[in-house]
Amino acid sequence: MSRHEASPTTVQPASNHRPNACCFCWCCCCSCSWNEDRERAWRASRETKLEPIPNCEACARPTAEEVRGWAQSFEKLMKSPAGRNVFREFLRTEYSEENLLFWLACEELKGECNKHSIDEKARTIYEDYISILSPKEVSLDSRVREVINCKMQEPSSHTFDDAQLQIYTLMHRDSYPRFLNSAIYKALLQGASRSSSES
Repeated sequence: MSRHEASPTTVQPASNHRPNACCFCWCCCCSCSWNEDRERAWRASRETKLEPIPNCEACARPTAEEVRGWAQSFEKLMKSPAGRNVFREFLRTEYSEENLLFWLACEELKGECNKHSIDEKARTIYEDYISILSPKEVSLDSRVREVINCKMQEPSSHTFDDAQLQIYTLMHRDSYPRFLNSAIYKALLQGASRSSSES
């Protein structure tokens, strides 16, 4: 996607551009500072995504049977802390780790009962994963975004349910089949099978 090199006050004339394109456009069709900041943040997020994974879920080493089970259903993979860790490692290689992080944050929010904590966590989730200014923004359709924006007036533990389902479905249909064919999963499967045959 090319961006026009122009000052914030002038926009290159083009038939598909509005004159004086504002800085609230969703694409990079204008060269205002808002788009430059967004692109800088996006680049920085890509550069830091392959640092060591912080805050991984604590879990026991998976058995060969458990690792094989992850190929039977996405639900089994997502129910396993070890499975989520390995899947997260795979998603990082595809620069889509934020999908799983968002899903996990929603799960954590659902377990919250305290109103103040719900408000705080909901706002953090919104800023980290829903806001178009966030480098970790997840891909949601406009209908779901509108629902969230309405619910954010009075956040609850289920504010992001529609969005969470959409991201879960996206990971299931899009990332999960590639995960099962990935070197990460195949190596883990081989290693787990080898250690179970040795014991």
